[in-house]
Formats: sequence, structure tokens, C-alpha cells
Amino acid sequence: MSAGREPFRRIGLVASLVAAAFVALPFATSASSHREAPGITKKPKVDGTDFYMFRSYEAGREGFVTLVADYLPLQDPYGGPNYFMLDPDARYEIKVDNDGDAREDITFRFRFRNQSRSIALPIGAPGSQVSVPVPVINVGPISAGDNSALNVVESYTVEIVRGDDKRFLRNAATGEARFEKPVDNIGNKSLPDYEAYAVARTYNVRIPGCQDGRLFAGQRKDPFVVNLGEVFDLVNVTNPLGPVDAEADDLADKNVTSLILEVPIACLASKRTPVIGAWTTASLPRDGSNGLDEWVQVSRLGAPLVNEVVIGLKDKDRFNASEPKFDAQFASYVTNPTLPAILEILFGGAGVKAPTLFPRADLVAAFLTGVPGVNANGSVAEMLRLNTSTAPKPAAAQSNLGVIGGDVAGFPNGRRPGDDVVDIELRVAMGKLLPAANAPSGQLPFTDGALVDASHFASSFPYLRTPLPGSPNGTP
Repeated sequence: MSAGREPFRRIGLVASLVAAAFVALPFATSASSHREAPGITKKPKVDGTDFYMFRSYEAGREGFVTLVADYLPLQDPYGGPNYFMLDPDARYEIKVDNDGDAREDITFRFRFRNQSRSIALPIGAPGSQVSVPVPVINVGPISAGDNSALNVVESYTVEIVRGDDKRFLRNAATGEARFEKPVDNIGNKSLPDYEAYAVARTYNVRIPGCQDGRLFAGQRKDPFVVNLGEVFDLVNVTNPLGPVDAEADDLADKNVTSLILEVPIACLASKRTPVIGAWTTASLPRDGSNGLDEWVQVSRLGAPLVNEVVIGLKDKDRFNASEPKFDAQFASYVTNPTLPAILEILFGGAGVKAPTLFPRADLVAAFLTGVPGVNANGSVAEMLRLNTSTAPKPAAAQSNLGVIGGDVAGFPNGRRPGDDVVDIELRVAMGKLLPAANAPSGQLPFTDGALVDASHFASSFPYLRTPLPGSPNGTP
């Protein structure tokens, strides 16, 4: 048995326990959700696209966990004049379960506000000029220390919620609870040095009851890498068993909005277990709530890709509105997945066979319970799980195949930006972790052909790259 499969060898021993657990609390799904459900396509500002959680691998920051919640998918860099502000009516949350009961114990709640400066220019002949508001978001260059030419300033607060205890994170330098969100990367003339501008809006923060952490909320280059068009065109990949870098990344020209927090491990993990589970949600006020604190959850995201390629079309919106503790309603989608059967239909002529062992305890462990000996936390529900006692690996030492590549600090033990979750999940879905007798195609190197690894990203906070400029003219 390879080093990559060693952590999974006890999966068969827990299969019967998992099946029993399904009676009470079975599985739901999540997604790397670029337009993954019909309802959320109408509300792109609250569409969670990806969720990452990993031990910080920046040198000297090993005692921290980085949480990344990406929203508002498929942003064209040139998408002005209003660009991609988040919804001030919504609340965006990162939820953490640290005792294995499938309920959030800690919530980081982001709320956004847009302030219009109503910049106007005097237009007309001298002596009869009229002050006329401008139609654009800026009237001149913007720098790290000067945003006076910016017509709309977006800001936000972050509240940490522990039961009834609700307190704001604060700027460690100023004590302020409100933070400025950098405007999107309009272009190189408007923002000659975008990264310096963004760094000036990256904050050291005081987290009530914890050691200080770090915070950034703003536009980034979309970190997800996938041959998206061909995958959804009946896996129309030139060679799904070919080179892992032969196809285009269809998100290479897209940006995304990222909510990024670096939090001390001691602030997240409990004494009961070093394993934490987490997911991100977005909610909107309930129609007709008359100002009451009533919210409707419209987006939910934990582990990647399952809602897109596993959950049935009729239940995608229902999953987005659900909570981990109510995941029993979606059990059959993971115990009896349809994706392997689709791949057999599409590539059966080339000898591809779907696994024959049901229920799929290997998938249950990866997404529902955590992997025994790696990141199981006692709960039976969908979430991204991270064992905070597993030491992080520096970028150069990471395997982009995570646990099946012999790197237990990677997916599904959390998720780092450089983990190639598309290839990992294709291979695991086809039976990578099952005996050959039950998965004749389980050891084939399935790939979408779009490569991602740690070298695509920075090795320090906030890890995700500078967003692409709307106008590439000139040198930033």
C-alpha cells in the first residue's frame, strides 16, 4: 500500500458504523460553486465559489490557520463601471465546529457597506457652471495612501460570534472595528501599484479572547483551476488519462472576491479534539421580515466540487439552504454517486468501469466523517475538516494530490490553494481508495488536464494572487 493510501486503510472497518450513522445524520454536499445551483445564479453577489482552510505555511506562522471564503464568481477584470461590490444587505459567514457535533461553535460574520462620495465636476461656461455627479467609480489615480479620487468606498466589519457572545474584530493599530475593502483592480492607470494598495488594506487584527490574527477582504485572482467548459460538456477532455497540464484553465482570466482570515489555532480548536470542521454561508434578510433579525441562507460551501458533480439537480438549491446537522436528506448522493456511472457511460468503450462497492464508505470518510487517523472528528455531516495538529508543509514540499499523494497536510485534510481537487476527486470517485476487485479503473490517473500546485500562489498571507487588471495597458 502506498504512503498516500495508508491513512485510508481503516475505511473498510468503519463502513458498517457509517451506514448506521446515516440513519440519524447522513450526508449533504458542497461545491466549488461557480454557478452550481439554479437559484444562486440569480444572486451572484452571495454565491460562494470556493472555501479553503489550512495550517498557515508562511514561515513563522505555523501556529495559525488560514480561512479563505471566495464569493461572486467569474468576475471579468474589465467589468465596470460598477465592478464587483458585495451585498450590503447580506451577511457572509465562516462557521467553525470544534467539538464534532455538526453545529457551529464559532462564527466569523462579515457585513459590508458602500459609501458614495458623490464626486461631482463643475460643467459649463464660466459663471454658469453646474455641479454634475460623475458616472464612473474614480476620477483619477488611486494609491496605497491616497484614495481621494475613489467615488465609492466599500468597508466592512467582522464579528466573532460564540453563542450569545458577539464582539467585533478590531484593527490592532487603531482599535477601529471598520476596515476598508480595496476597490477592484480597475486597471493600471487607475491603480499603478495595485498590490501595494491592497497590502495597505491588509490588517493585523485583535480577535476577542485570542491572540492577534490577520485579515484581508477584497478582489483576488480566482485561485480555482479547472477545465470548466470541457468538464461540463460531457467531460469533453482531449485525454482524461493524459498529461495533467495539457488543457486550459478556463478561469485563468477571472477574478473573485476573497474573505481571508488568519486565526491562531488556539482560538479555533477545542480541548476535546484538534480537528475542526468549517464551512461558509451567505444569507439575505427574509422577505417581509419588517426589520426583524430574520435571515434566509442562500449559499453554503464546505468541501469542493460535490454540489456541482454529485448532488442531484433538483436538490442543489435545497442544499444551499441547509445546515450540516440536517444532512440526512442527501445521503444517497454520496453512498450511491452518479458521477462514476456517467464516466463509465462516456468512456466505457475505452474500458473505464465504475466502482461496484456500495455504499461508498471511502467517499463517506472523505466528505462526511473525516478520514480515520487523519481528520475524523466524530460528526456525520458535510464540512471541510482540518486536523490542526498536523504540521504544515512549506509550498515547495507540498503534493498537489494531498493525502492520496502522500501529503497528509493537504486535501481532504483541509484544503490549500495548490491542492488539485479536481484530479483528486475524479480519482477518488472512480475508486482510488478501493480494492481493485471493486474498482477496476480505480488506479487510472484521471485528470481534467488543468494543472494547479503551490507554485501558482504566494507563500505568505493572503496567499492568493493580485487580481487581473481591467486594463493591462502600462506597467503596474
